[in-house]
Amino acid sequence: MVTVKDQVIEIIAEQAVLEVQDVKMDATLEDLGIDSLGLVESIFAIEEAFDISVPFNANDPKSSEFDITSVTSIVTAVEGLVAAQKG
Repeated sequence: MVTVKDQVIEIIAEQAVLEVQDVKMDATLEDLGIDSLGLVESIFAIEEAFDISVPFNANDPKSSEFDITSVTSIVTAVEGLVAAQKG
């Protein structure tokens, strides 16, 4: 079974034009070469893949409730949103 973590890493790898195994959990999106446009595209891809709404403000990412500081924090946030949706 594909996990939320696996799917999120696949999406991030695709945006970063990297192999999945090259995406380290402690890496930031910046470390992976993902710029602000890539970040927004990643968020859209995550929303579509999991049918969730990510609380993310593209105009002010730092004030967002969605933690994008590392791959781990993104995976954790998405897992939380998926769990809340299943309720």
